[in-house]
Amino acid sequence: MLQVTINGQSREFPDGYSILQALHRIGIDIPAACFDERLEPFGGCRLCLVAVQGMARPVTACNTPIADGMSIETHAPEIEQERRTLLRLLAQNMPRHSVPAKEFYGCLREYGLESAMHGPAGAVDDSHPYIRVDMSQCIACFRCVRICADVQGQFTWQVWNRGDKTEIRPDSGTTFLESSCVSCGACAHTCPTGALVDKSILTHGIPQKWTKTTCPYCGVGCEMNVGTRDGRIVQIVPVMDAPVNKGHLCVKGRYAYDYVHAEDRATEPMIRTSTGWKVVSWKEAIAATAHGFTQALREYGPGAVGVLGSARATNEENYLAQKLARVVLGTNNVDSCARVCHAPSAAALKMVLGTGAATNSFDDIEQARTILVCGSNTTENHPIVGARIRQHVLRGANLIVIDPRQIELAEIATIHLPVRPGTNIPLFNAMANVIVEERLYDQDFIRARVAGWEDYRRFIQEWTPESVASICGVEADLIRRAARFYATAKPAMSVHGLGITEHSQGTLSVVSLINLALLTGNIGKPGAGVNPLRGQNNVQGAAHMGCEPNHLTGFVPIDAGRELVQTVWQAPVPKYKGLDLMQMMEAAEKGSFEALWVIGYDILLTNPQADRTLEAMRSMKFVVVQDMFMNETAREAHVFLPACSSMEKDGTFMNGERRVQRIRRAMPPIGNSKSDWEIICAVAKAMGHGRHFEFESAEQIWEEIRKVWKVGAGITYARLDHAGIQWPCPTEEHPGTRILHEGAFQTGARAALQRVEHVPSKEMTTDEFPLLLTTGRSLFQFNAGTMTLRTPNVVFQPTDYLDISPDDAGRLGIVGGEMVTLRSRHGAIRITVRLSPAVRPGEAFTTFTMPDVYTNRLTGPEVDEITHTPEYKVTAVRIEKE
Repeated sequence: MLQVTINGQSREFPDGYSILQALHRIGIDIPAACFDERLEPFGGCRLCLVAVQGMARPVTACNTPIADGMSIETHAPEIEQERRTLLRLLAQNMPRHSVPAKEFYGCLREYGLESAMHGPAGAVDDSHPYIRVDMSQCIACFRCVRICADVQGQFTWQVWNRGDKTEIRPDSGTTFLESSCVSCGACAHTCPTGALVDKSILTHGIPQKWTKTTCPYCGVGCEMNVGTRDGRIVQIVPVMDAPVNKGHLCVKGRYAYDYVHAEDRATEPMIRTSTGWKVVSWKEAIAATAHGFTQALREYGPGAVGVLGSARATNEENYLAQKLARVVLGTNNVDSCARVCHAPSAAALKMVLGTGAATNSFDDIEQARTILVCGSNTTENHPIVGARIRQHVLRGANLIVIDPRQIELAEIATIHLPVRPGTNIPLFNAMANVIVEERLYDQDFIRARVAGWEDYRRFIQEWTPESVASICGVEADLIRRAARFYATAKPAMSVHGLGITEHSQGTLSVVSLINLALLTGNIGKPGAGVNPLRGQNNVQGAAHMGCEPNHLTGFVPIDAGRELVQTVWQAPVPKYKGLDLMQMMEAAEKGSFEALWVIGYDILLTNPQADRTLEAMRSMKFVVVQDMFMNETAREAHVFLPACSSMEKDGTFMNGERRVQRIRRAMPPIGNSKSDWEIICAVAKAMGHGRHFEFESAEQIWEEIRKVWKVGAGITYARLDHAGIQWPCPTEEHPGTRILHEGAFQTGARAALQRVEHVPSKEMTTDEFPLLLTTGRSLFQFNAGTMTLRTPNVVFQPTDYLDISPDDAGRLGIVGGEMVTLRSRHGAIRITVRLSPAVRPGEAFTTFTMPDVYTNRLTGPEVDEITHTPEYKVTAVRIEKE
């Protein structure tokens, strides 16, 4: 520790602090207009001047390190006078109007310099839906320029001219909306003046209260502070010291919260009658739900009823959903949307390594020498992780991108492998072939921790890059180069998305990827591992809490966990095999599945073969939907139960790196909505099982979860109040686990290499259907659009588009913006064409957000052979001009 005297008081600090950091640590504030803790300090504004004994001139505190024995004065008269002069110079050209929440105006008020502002008002750029731009209030601190470049990596804000002619403008040269901005909001957050400001606080006022919680969108799990005023969300900003997002947010987390206050928010219970929906009391709705399931059980038995948990619900609520299915309904027919996304990842990782979750943490990104991104448009689908990868690559790391499209990360990649959709296994096998044949494998790791080596070596010999190049659509030389980088520039970390899993061989694709990590020793080490990027905020938690037909809480197989769970529940766990979502739909079509409770999940819009799903839904005798909105599935329901958003309740989420984090109620429930757990408990009580559901808070539910989930038993709410914790965490003294498999695998000392053969998808192109369509997500809209369609994000993406190559457009005589019919073997939709050089000839891409487009009318019946995850990524189509 260093001994430092500040304003006459002796203090101790760790080595490596700047003077400003030391001042902040002990609660002393001084002006620092160009400083942001997320950026490297450079002392540009000089407002943070301090006097240091022995130095001839004042120094800038932000970029001057402390030294042992240093004596510092922060508010000496001569320092204060110089600050006042600097503030007056910065303010003199600014117009006399301000945003009270901005720090620079607070400095002016503190020094009595409000009258120093006497510049002319400038033109305001109001084009952006979330951020107002008024550069007449700019003080050229360059924080917006630097944070855009150094945190987001977007380089939208540009510095024009020099000296007193300096201007900061967006790269479009025109309006902010027309620029390359991805609307992360970091510039408005860091701006110390009113030059860039969130419009929400101009409209609704400055927040009166701040609540720390976790983002309700993707599985990255960014922490954020929610600002409310008069019961309304008016601003969201990132938690600066959050381990996942480190003071950053994307457009959805920061701005797309208006769905909470949407005009069409369903906030009253409803029952369908012969004349339509009727608003009823909670008592009536709970009674109707209980009666419907009781009658279905009586007439058809527990094999004909089921429950779907929600990736938008908390861990506690998903735990109760599966408990209700097993205890109250007596069925293992329980599932969640993990089925249609990363179930193959969980299955493959559990099969080979023993734990069905990411092996490493997001913090390993910055420790990797090579990052392999497979089937993930990371900067759009997981923007904060994408930004971290982008920044690490810009600092010199190697990047291999495996994706059919020229996604944003491909533009900065060391190597881009534009794999043909559905051919991941041949590509991974060819990379393994190079690693084996060129002896690039980790001999020590294989000797100590890998089984099946000789058998695998014989198997992989035939999978040469030359033999698979025509299958994958990737040149053999590119495959060889990628394999060499991954095997030699270590540690190498892989992250993968749904482009790997949503295939008929999705699970085996992930197994092939795990093979690469085992061959090269990229497991159980910092900067390495195999890491699925989970799609929704709590999809990892939903399945892990037991919303899965074959597993109980902790992803423990039912037979292995039965004894413990039955002891805690004091109730039996059903013994017969449960149905997953896809099997429930098949059974409903055949008339053997009669009642379904759907929580926070629009299966009708997101399931493949939408028309078949609609038939299955209509064939059921009783359907309950529990949601915030009357979604497509709800339109076919018999009872609607209005649920709270995550902003209106307490609980926990589990992100894609196994981190359990708190969510906290930021505002009271809107209308007559209730938390999912409260609704579940009420129905259980109405069905005669109240003693098993006597909970009065989310924390009480969590305490029961700890009893049945041994590897998470050490995670308490008290500990989570400080920070999220990554499981395994078996005791309250355990710090949590950042990296899995460091010494051994859950399956034992060794993990076995797997021989994986390639079975081509049945969705082959023909003369009749010559294009190969793949589907995915986008930056501005999220999944089925339940939340983002009710926000100004529609300005950025108002509809789903069909992206095709300019070559295909020319061949078909189609222009951008044209409406066409897109037809597959399974259905047809009308959609607007967008020309994209990122898409290769012969292929096409679209999202699945808009109910009026209904993309999943096109997708087919093929599913992963192990997990039944649908094959969303490969559909043969043709375009018909209208």
